[in-house]
Amino acid sequence: MNKRQWGLILIAGALAAVLGMGLSSYKYRTEKASDTAIEELLTRELRSPDGKIHQTSDWRGKILIINYWASWCPPCVEEMPELVRSQTKYAAKNVLFVGIGVDSPSNIREFLEKTPVNYPIVLGGLDGATWAKNMGNPSSGLPFTVMVDRKGAIVKTKLGKISEDELSSWIDNAIITSQ
Repeated sequence: MNKRQWGLILIAGALAAVLGMGLSSYKYRTEKASDTAIEELLTRELRSPDGKIHQTSDWRGKILIINYWASWCPPCVEEMPELVRSQTKYAAKNVLFVGIGVDSPSNIREFLEKTPVNYPIVLGGLDGATWAKNMGNPSSGLPFTVMVDRKGAIVKTKLGKISEDELSSWIDNAIITSQ
């Protein structure tokens, strides 16, 4: 190869690297939620995989951690034990975790048989992706976690796997500011 060909290869490689970095930062970008996103969620009846109806209006006045997930999403599955531990840690402090499955009912049921959780899991199906988008997730990527304060305002969002330490920081700050 001559110098010109090597130069073109280097330029193409540099452009690919810059484009890749730009796209990866876009992937994890969140936006401001629509003003009505939580109100719309808290006026619904949502069904769990076992058929139980959840009156979402019962969730008002609590700190909510809403986690959009799917059984086919490896980071979603990896973070579940941390969500379970966090629900246990904060249940007595009026904090409620809710999982919204962006998946088929049969996949969610099968997953929960192997991986029990201690918080409500409701069926979002394809609508769940729209709900997540309205809450600030423009790419509809998973997992997507939203924290709602006791007044019903979205105060934190995260696209991607969330850690137990990050959840603790979010929740501890919300508890302090709501006192």
